[in-house]
Amino acid sequence: MQELGKLLFIAGLAMAVAGLLIWKTGLIGRLPGDISVQRPGFSLYFPVTTCIVISIVLTLLMWLLRR
Repeated sequence: MQELGKLLFIAGLAMAVAGLLIWKTGLIGRLPGDISVQRPGFSLYFPVTTCIVISIVLTLLMWLLRR
């Protein structure tokens, strides 16, 4: 059971570091196809294309890890 705990901790730490790097460098987000609406007193940003790209990357990664 301790091995699982260590694995989950390392996976969480790796995701946090990857998220920080993506956030600071701006590698993902504001892609063409993302919906952005700005009006006085209201703004909406819905990352449609970004979600699709992340989904494809994660699907391929999981497929590779299961092999």
